[in-house]
Amino acid sequence: MPVYYTPIPRNLRLGLAYASGSVFGNNRTGDSQEQNDNSGNISNEVVSHLPLQMLMYFNAFFFPFWWISEVFMLELKFDLLPRYYQCLLVAGMVLLTIFEGLRLYLGYVGNLKEKVPELAGFWLLSFLFQLPILLFFLTDEGILILPLERAVHSVYLVFVLSELLAAFLALRTVSRKLSLQFHLGQFRRAEDRQPPFATPVFGPAYGRTVLPVTPAKDIRA
Repeated sequence: MPVYYTPIPRNLRLGLAYASGSVFGNNRTGDSQEQNDNSGNISNEVVSHLPLQMLMYFNAFFFPFWWISEVFMLELKFDLLPRYYQCLLVAGMVLLTIFEGLRLYLGYVGNLKEKVPELAGFWLLSFLFQLPILLFFLTDEGILILPLERAVHSVYLVFVLSELLAAFLALRTVSRKLSLQFHLGQFRRAEDRQPPFATPVFGPAYGRTVLPVTPAKDIRA
């Protein structure tokens, strides 16, 4: 199985995993019996989110066309914009380009390998960077939005919003699976620590009793 490098530092990965487990983890005990009955299939169950994987796949193909269109449109209107809008648009393009590659990589690794920190990083990058910048590109009329820009930005925004929803569902599923695996592991370790021939608390051990029993001959007498 290939090993994927993750750019997230270890401390940040632990923090993302803890936060995701706290938000998405399932702590209910009402269905514990059903979960224990299905424990044999949980460790081998694949919970990678197919819609999220498909969205990221098509997004990876769409992004180069979006980038070429945006560069072309920016070159057409660059001299007509004020200096601060020129700086904002260039900075937005650079940030979107950098974070898009990192975001898709974290999404691929997190979804295929079922890693909560990488999935959480993908969701945060989409929500904190891609979404605000795209909304700025679509809503600020001061940047002279051209028809082609409005079209490609709208398609890109649909991708990001759909990926946010799909990543949320994938995070919830993966977090619950890992939480259940952890509790089942604790339960198995507790069972392994018990002595193999434990004496029952109630009832006779090995068919014997400590209570006085009248001999059979006295009863017949």
